[in-house]
Formats: sequence, structure tokens, C-alpha cells
Amino acid sequence: MKKVLSRIGVFLITVAVASVAVFLLLSALPGDAAAIKLGTEASPQALEQMRHELGLDRPMYLRYLSWAGVMIRGDMGISANSGVSIAADVMQGLQVTLLLVVIAMVIALLIAFVFGTLAAVYRERALGTVISVISQIGVSIPAFLAGLILVIVFSVGLGLLPATGWASPDDPVQFLRHVALPALSLGLVQGAILSRYVRSAVLEVTTEDFMRTARAKGLSSSQALRRHGIRNALVPIMNIAGVETASVLIGAVVVERVFEIRGLGSLLVSSVENRDLPEVQAIVMVLVVMVLFVNLVVDLLSAAVDPRFGGER
Repeated sequence: MKKVLSRIGVFLITVAVASVAVFLLLSALPGDAAAIKLGTEASPQALEQMRHELGLDRPMYLRYLSWAGVMIRGDMGISANSGVSIAADVMQGLQVTLLLVVIAMVIALLIAFVFGTLAAVYRERALGTVISVISQIGVSIPAFLAGLILVIVFSVGLGLLPATGWASPDDPVQFLRHVALPALSLGLVQGAILSRYVRSAVLEVTTEDFMRTARAKGLSSSQALRRHGIRNALVPIMNIAGVETASVLIGAVVVERVFEIRGLGSLLVSSVENRDLPEVQAIVMVLVVMVLFVNLVVDLLSAAVDPRFGGER
């Protein structure tokens, strides 16, 4: 329990430090929020009044405390561009992005475990070599390029799936048709990356003493791997998967633009284009918290399955 509380404490401290960094870095960007809001024809008096209303004439630490306070309460303010609630925009985009990332990671982990384990078990045979070559090719292809290739094949060529757009999960058939290509473009590339880590982790665990002991007791190599090896190989794989989830989030920003999906990534890009600083700060902070939260969950799960934290081989 102490380890769990300690990790949660580190998570909260990291979020606080990250919030300071996000606020200071984005506040340092060039541009006058009052001028953006009122336009270039506004008088100096009107600009001064708007800066006062936006709190831009207050000391930096007071502006940070005010911003952090509303972020904690979930009230992210009003978009300087659209005039609507930032929280509503962010929550709508967040739901789309989370669905896309979760499905992409499920695809990636399935590919990684199946082909990474096969590459390790058959490392001295043709199958292992073929899988290693394919994974190397997959690692070198960016997610957006994979998305374009999938669109050309499945939308333009075969006409099976829509090339753009999004559908609500309330309509499962249309949802799966729309999410298939963007999730595959992220999942296939990430699966190729993770399969290399799975291969290394499985190869390393097969040389451990407890695996030799299991085989000496009469278990075949595959039985020893299923009963004892996989669980021990999970720890480094889970840590890498947590780190790679951040890569999927970043990749989703580009993929959402390719497939014209109104997710958090697309919202971030449009906010930057419109120089909507309050919305950019809110979206970046939400993304940072998501990445840190995933790492916290992975850290706790790793501790739960790691024999050094109380489990047994």
C-alpha cells in the first residue's frame, strides 16, 4: 500500500510541475490575446480594458493560480475563437480520441504479443526471420503514411470502408466502419514497434534459471513459456506499452487530420491555427494528464505482476 500511495503522490507532484511548465511555456508565446479577441482595429483603451478583463495585467503567479484553480474545477473557460465552453469542446474531442487510442492500442498489443512471441520462439527458422523483417518495415512507416495506404487500398480501391468522418458508438456497424482505418493505421505501426520489444523480452526470459528448472521438471519449452515465462516477460512489455501510448496519442493528432476526425488532436491543431491560447493550454494539459495517468496505471499493474513486488514465479 505504501508503494501505491507513493506512486500516486509522485503522479500528483508531476502533474503540478507539468502544469507550471505548460502554463509558462504557452504564456511565453508571442501574441496579444486582447488584440486577437478585439481585432487589429481596436483602440488602445479598448485593448487595455480587455487585458484587464482577461487578467493579463496581473502578476504571472496570480494568473497561474487562477488558471490552475479553474482547471481543477473542470471549468476551462470560454474559447476566445468560438465563444463556447472550452470544457465542452475538450470533452467531446476527448471521447473520440480516447476511443481511437484504446482501439489502436488493443490492435497493437494483439499484433505485438502474437508476432513478437512467434519471432522469439522461431528465431532460428524462416518464420522468425520473416516476422522480424516485416516488423522492421512497419517501424519505418509513419502512422499517417500507413493511413494513406489503407485509404488507397480499402476506400479508393476496394470501396469497403469510408475514407473520412466519424460515427457514434450508438451505431456499432457505422462506428466500426469509420474507426477501422484510423485505428489500424495507428495500431499496425505501433504493433510493429512493440513486437520487437516483446521478442526481446521473451528471448531474455527463456534464458532465466526458473525456465531451465521448469524444463528440467518435464515441461516442454512452449509449456514453460506459457506457465512461467509470459508473466515475467509482461513487466518490461507493460512499461514499454505505457510509454508507447504517449506516441499513439501524438500520432492520433496527425491521423485525426488525415481522416477528418473531430478529436482532441484536430481540436488542438485548429486552436493553434486560431491562436486560441486558453483552449491550447487546456488541451495540452489534458493530454499531459492522460499520458501521466497511463504511466501511473502501467506502473501499478507492473508492480502487481512483478515477482519482486510480492508475486511468485
